[in-house]
Amino acid sequence: MADTHQAPGRKVLINRKTLLGIIPLSDRAIFDMEKRGEFPRRIVLTSRNVAWDLEEVENWIRSRRQSGARALRPGPTVASR
Repeated sequence: MADTHQAPGRKVLINRKTLLGIIPLSDRAIFDMEKRGEFPRRIVLTSRNVAWDLEEVENWIRSRRQSGARALRPGPTVASR
């Protein structure tokens, strides 16, 4: 994981490989969440290289933990009677 010891005011950027090591989602899921405004936006460094702000990603993780949201189980659900 990226070194989180940083000088005040300096941003730590992480690449796709590091992001995927932190967030166990597919590239497509992350891209779709970015488009919907549900995940920190990538920063375009060059035409072939993007990065994410580590602090924004860590804040997103904290907000998910605090939300209390639960994933629904896949497949058909049985209605209770």
